Amino acid sequence: MNEWTREQWEHYKNDSQLSLFYLYTPMCGTCMVASKMMQVINELVPNSVGQANINYLENLAMEYEIESVPCLLIAKQGHVYKKIYAFQSVPFLLETIKSIDDQLVI
Repeated sequence: MNEWTREQWEHYKNDSQLSLFYLYTPMCGTCMVASKMMQVINELVPNSVGQANINYLENLAMEYEIESVPCLLIAKQGHVYKKIYAFQSVPFLLETIKSIDDQLVI
């Protein structure tokens, strides 16, 4: 999973394919667990997946009203459809991503 800048996130968010942006802080224990789950997700999904340290994206945190980390933003065609804060399990994340992608198929 690559570190994305704000510009890279905006590019992928506006794409026609679903994109995932994982936000974390390095000293967060819960984020460390979520990071391991996101590494698995990155290997299992065909979507664009990026990550960023929220400490360097203060404006993005305010714009998207990020309440806490870890946070997963799921977006497609310029719209964030879901923010996930509770990374319950890899199967939960996969099912959530799949259900959003299936709903957006036209």
